[in-house]
Amino acid sequence: PNRPIKIVVPFAPGGTTDMLARLVGQRLTQSWGQPVVIENKPGAGATLGADLVAKSPGDGYTLLMGAAHHTIAQKVYSKLNYNIDRDFAPITVVAMVPNMVVVNADVPARNIAEFVALAKTQPGKLNYGSAGAGTAHHLIGEMFNLKAGVKLVHVPYKGSAPAVADLLSGQVQLMFDTVSSGLPQVKAGKVRALAVTTAKRSSAMPDVPSLSETVLPGFDVGTWFGLLAPASTPPAIVQKLNAEVVRIIQQPDVRKQMLEAGSEPVGNTPEQMAAQIRAELDGFEAVVKQIKLVVD
Repeated sequence: PNRPIKIVVPFAPGGTTDMLARLVGQRLTQSWGQPVVIENKPGAGATLGADLVAKSPGDGYTLLMGAAHHTIAQKVYSKLNYNIDRDFAPITVVAMVPNMVVVNADVPARNIAEFVALAKTQPGKLNYGSAGAGTAHHLIGEMFNLKAGVKLVHVPYKGSAPAVADLLSGQVQLMFDTVSSGLPQVKAGKVRALAVTTAKRSSAMPDVPSLSETVLPGFDVGTWFGLLAPASTPPAIVQKLNAEVVRIIQQPDVRKQMLEAGSEPVGNTPEQMAAQIRAELDGFEAVVKQIKLVVD
């Protein structure tokens, strides 16, 4: 690169996407000697920033730090100006963040099996909060309902902060949250983590079992965060970006920073990332059809 590179973060500053973009950006600046600028473009359910990158020139100077949210948006937004599968060239998944099932401290269930048993005796009486209709945690909640045979009522909020506030006060009993953002409340004893949604346990909280090993064999849903370029980017540039970002992710101090924040470092090939996006599109499509969800 012979000029500054821009990484668009389609969320407000301060979240996991933003943290990972800044971590990678800082290291790219060091290794390539060109400034990497992080541009936060929140709005329209994180589709605004993605749309901007999809329409940018494919020269490797404008990248998107995308997230699992973008595969969901593909299936739930009726008016989307881009296609995640067609309009982007995947570079690499930077990190996977397990989601966890957290309950208000007053919920009597001490483990996930007890919670499922409790929910079965009270269909439609227990609520779960999310950052909004059509977000990853809303869909994971509906997957949980379908697979566990329970009826938790979805309460959408405008962002995860108000949803967490109502979980703490007991307005909602449960939430699906990323380990990276929910860990401080769990450590402080304000909420209780019953399970993680990935097949493997989280290294940030190894005592918390997975849904797959307890009540829902085969359940495996994490939240990925990764770099994408516009689809017209030449393969040679994609490969160059992939090689450098993967090298950065493998640095011991970078891995340590990610793991401490609850993110599991990945660093895979563009082909593996593309396959992951396709598999996720299929998985979410089934749920969206079953619950007949459309967001304008």
